[in-house]
Amino acid sequence: MSFIAPPLALYVHMPWCVKKCPYCDFNSHGLRGEPPYARYVETLFADLDADRADFGDALSKRPIVSVFFGGGTPSLFSPELIKRFLEGARERLPFVDRCEVTLETNPGTVEHGRFDGYLAAGVNRISFGIQSFDDEKLKRLGRIHSAAEAEAAVKSAQDAGYDNINLDLMYALPQQSLRGALADVERAIALDPTHISHYQLTLEPNTVFAANPPPLPDDDAAWAMQEACESRLAEAGYGQYEISAYARPDRRCEHNLNYWRFGDYLGIGAGAHGKLTDVSASQVFRRWKVRHPNAYLEAAGSAARLGGHTTVTSGELPFEYMLNALRLIEGAPLEDFSARTGLPAHNIADRLAAGRQKGWLENHPHRLKTTPLGQRFLNDVIASFLD
Repeated sequence: MSFIAPPLALYVHMPWCVKKCPYCDFNSHGLRGEPPYARYVETLFADLDADRADFGDALSKRPIVSVFFGGGTPSLFSPELIKRFLEGARERLPFVDRCEVTLETNPGTVEHGRFDGYLAAGVNRISFGIQSFDDEKLKRLGRIHSAAEAEAAVKSAQDAGYDNINLDLMYALPQQSLRGALADVERAIALDPTHISHYQLTLEPNTVFAANPPPLPDDDAAWAMQEACESRLAEAGYGQYEISAYARPDRRCEHNLNYWRFGDYLGIGAGAHGKLTDVSASQVFRRWKVRHPNAYLEAAGSAARLGGHTTVTSGELPFEYMLNALRLIEGAPLEDFSARTGLPAHNIADRLAAGRQKGWLENHPHRLKTTPLGQRFLNDVIASFLD
């Protein structure tokens, strides 16, 4: 088998936030003074130029299908700087027509009236980190916004002309009840976003919550919340297309879909990860950048910007592919496995058979798709593909 070059996206990491949340394990750094925002954007260009030089022919004639500004809190950067970056990126790489450009934002950092600036800059999708509409829960999560501020921020974006908005919500929060989880979903639906991300709070290593765990609902209670909220979202017209993603028709997140379909992406910015398929060399590469913003700025596009890099082995590819593709509710065509990994499907035939026998995978000869039981035990399903 041979690789087929997948779509190529661009992830841009903006590392600063006003305050680090106790559950967060992302590469985010609380503000201490005024960050060098303009210098950081110029360093992003140096990073992008160095990646282009490193990967050369592997990027040839491959347009960017989506851009995602993640963090941290990217909306700490002004619309003028976001525009500066997008213009510079377009000078360096081709973009598809109507390229999806997403900016993550924290309702507590939004200044009313700025959304029209982001829209004019080229950002056509906004993602709000709401997490909950319960003020007590927001305080427990260390969030800096209130429920009222969250609702006002979403309405401000809609008034500015945004018609593609995602709301991030968590469930299984400290001492949360099923009624509380459903109340959060109801308030999200009332704002009429086009997309809702709904995911379980988990205790991640090296976080404040991991060191001092709060009282969380047990697994059965969390599963009951997921099922009830999933049902309510479906009733309201939000189709589940991934384990934690729900969208109005034709409003799925193209950037995240590219991840889940094992697409390629350049990752620039402090701590950003990237994946690239070199069709000519029949290899998949992963690389990541140094995590601390100061070290990243000092590297200024040199080799010192790299935190590490690796070539994914043929033995690792089945697990890496399933880690993404099996999150999709509709699954993926079996032929995509070979196209993305360069491996023949018979390499995983035994593991597919075992998964079907356990009731984890649907018994379909041409499609990789989990059953409802497989979705509940997804980690076990994916782990079965470890070499």
